[in-house]
Formats: sequence, C-alpha cells, structure tokens
Amino acid sequence: MESERFNMSLRKFLKHVGVTSQQEIERVVRERTLEGKGILKVKVVLTANGTDLKHVVEGEIDLG
Repeated sequence: MESERFNMSLRKFLKHVGVTSQQEIERVVRERTLEGKGILKVKVVLTANGTDLKHVVEGEIDLG
C-alpha cells in the first residue's frame, strides 16, 4: 500500500527534523551561554519545492 510508504517516509523526515532541531537549539544555547536567561523565541518555516506549501510555526523556549 502506497500510503504506508508515504507515512513511513513522512515520519522519518519529521523525526530527523525534530532531532536535528533540538541538537541545534541546544548547541546555540550552550555556545552563547543562554541557559537561565529568559526566553528564546524560535520560528520554523516549512516549504516544499514545486508546491505552494509554506507552514510557519513560532514559539518560545523557556531557558530556565
């Protein structure tokens, strides 16, 4: 079934996005010694070549 293949591929991509995004946020917080310094405003923009997809997610991360 093709939908299973699509779902597996999509989940793999989203897992990669989540893991690598967390690593990059942790890196920048560590390198700039931001821990304990309020709020970090973040934004993710998702696009897909050849489509009109533009999904924006904004949020805040409490740095403790």
